[in-house]
Amino acid sequence: MSFLDLAKKRYSCRKLSAQAVEGEKLRKILEAGNLAPTAHNNQPLHIWLLESAEAMEKLSQTTSCIFGAPVAFVVGAKQDIAWVRSFDKKNFAEVDASIAATHMMLAIEDLGLGTTWVANFDAPKLKALFPEMAGYELVAVFPVGYPEEGAAPSPRHAERVGVDALADRL
Repeated sequence: MSFLDLAKKRYSCRKLSAQAVEGEKLRKILEAGNLAPTAHNNQPLHIWLLESAEAMEKLSQTTSCIFGAPVAFVVGAKQDIAWVRSFDKKNFAEVDASIAATHMMLAIEDLGLGTTWVANFDAPKLKALFPEMAGYELVAVFPVGYPEEGAAPSPRHAERVGVDALADRL
């Protein structure tokens, strides 16, 4: 499958099966995040794999956006090890973590799994429940599982402004 075909096929899946996700697939998702480019190759991110029932129950205390998933990934950015642009002091930690998260999201689709990028979570509470996340800016939660029968993209999924409206040639 070409990259554009994969990008077109991917959608925010909000109906996931409780079926276990194979360890090999979870490892490939982590590898996709690890391969993502980061500014100056500083790699200012960390990924947590929540796979126990206890961890998933804690996560559900911070968001209603689990969608039946048996596992989830949390992606965080570490500000103090990120590259900082000298001209305006822009810290790239969250940019780098978002690039890694995007790699993971596309890998999840490529592996026949479903997810959605969850931003609607209580980050302070998540850090309190998982102290190992303290010191990180939490960028994304990805509930992961096999799409349930009848899972489908939102009606708005195909709405795009179009290339001509999105980009200018100068």
